[in-house]
Amino acid sequence: MRKFIKRCFWRAFLLLVGVVLAYQLWILGHVVYWNSYNPSTSAFMRNQLDALRHKGVTPALHTQWMPYERISPHLKRAIIAAEDGKFLEHEGFDFEAIQKAYEKNLKTGRWAAGGSTISQQLAKNLFLSSEKTPWRKLQEAVITLMLENVMSKRRILEIYLNVIEWGNGVFGAEAAIRYYYGISASSVTAEQAARLAAMIPNPRFYDRNRNTPWLSRKTDIILSRMASTQIP
Repeated sequence: MRKFIKRCFWRAFLLLVGVVLAYQLWILGHVVYWNSYNPSTSAFMRNQLDALRHKGVTPALHTQWMPYERISPHLKRAIIAAEDGKFLEHEGFDFEAIQKAYEKNLKTGRWAAGGSTISQQLAKNLFLSSEKTPWRKLQEAVITLMLENVMSKRRILEIYLNVIEWGNGVFGAEAAIRYYYGISASSVTAEQAARLAAMIPNPRFYDRNRNTPWLSRKTDIILSRMASTQIP
């Protein structure tokens, strides 16, 4: 009986390992594919649209892919200045930012800061839910390593700019800039780009509240950093 239980345990364990490995290979396959082809959607995009449907809202999806070279350098600089100042230096993780975020969260007693890099945010947006669980953070780290080892920084930023949320049903730079300013992503000014970058932590709130004092202050901070920000 004991041998039978032991045998069943190891079979179940090996099956679980096999399922986990198969899932990682499935993700890696998508990362490799998206290094050459553009993703048409993301897990975060689907989750947000499903959430709107559950509220009885018929979601209107605003998204339009824009190649990297046609997106204004102002927006690229604004995004890096706002979200990941060491984007070109790190290999997926900014451990100094993570430490600062941990200390801030410890001080406030709540999840006030994340310290995630652009690569980590892209990993979450493409494949994962918004749940803050140890398993999700571990999976995010694994996907981040895949992205950094398969894609160039330019490609990571290009996909990020095209899938990030910027309002209710608004995803990607081109759709966001047309939605807020009525122009193309190639024509956005430095101040407009900084304001869009300032909205990223809470885009649906700022979609409804576009003139808050904090948004204006954050825009000015990002503008002051943009001149010294390098882009891929």
